[in-house]
Amino acid sequence: MAQPPPDVEGDDCLPAYRHLFCPDLLRDKVAFITGGGSGIGFRIAEIFMRHGCHTVIASRSLPRVLTAPAAPAVSHSAGAAGNFLCPAGALSFNAFKTVMDIDTSGTFNVSRVLYEKFFRDHGGVIVNITATLGNRGQALQVHAGSAKAAVDAMTRHLAVEWGPQNIRVNSLAPGPISGTEGLRRLGGPQASLSTKVTASPLQRLGNKTEIAHSVLYLASPLASYVTGAVLVADGGAWLTFPNGVKGLPDFASFSAKL
Repeated sequence: MAQPPPDVEGDDCLPAYRHLFCPDLLRDKVAFITGGGSGIGFRIAEIFMRHGCHTVIASRSLPRVLTAPAAPAVSHSAGAAGNFLCPAGALSFNAFKTVMDIDTSGTFNVSRVLYEKFFRDHGGVIVNITATLGNRGQALQVHAGSAKAAVDAMTRHLAVEWGPQNIRVNSLAPGPISGTEGLRRLGGPQASLSTKVTASPLQRLGNKTEIAHSVLYLASPLASYVTGAVLVADGGAWLTFPNGVKGLPDFASFSAKL
């Protein structure tokens, strides 16, 4: 079995890197990466730059941008929201709306502005970061699952409408990825997580470099005939991970309105 590429847990650049793709794959291209100050977005920005790309990093947190690897059309990736568990009956209208605003409306807003400012006249590529939550339905995640499913639908709609203008639009759905805020918040107790991971087809967590490589592929000329697709990079986890129904009794008394 192929070994995963090296990675580091925190938001630090890789101490060493071996190119699996041509080092100038994105030479003279420009990428606008939302959520590029931390986690998966940080590693995407680094890997893009290691392949010759000029990179603009956007974040809701100014300190994260200032400490990111660099700051300036190829791609943009939507940031994450909804990294919490909550029963639908205890989720406030405002909490649900907030997640939808950040993930779904935010993705459209960025796509719409980039289309107007550059893509309409020059073409380009959009890569949206989504999730597999909506593929089967997931307990305690109606907010995030609904938002990400809407982004996947948006990906298909925009691929159809903007394809004639040489604009490709795809989604990338990561699985459980080590060294991310999502895993720290949603992974649960270590023993429980280990059991679920070893039951998945590849029997391990993914890492941020693997996800960055997947986005690099979608953004590059290697995927020149790929649009309207959702690439799942989760080691097969969505096929085997439990959907949280057995954990519902633990939230039976959960009454706080987030």
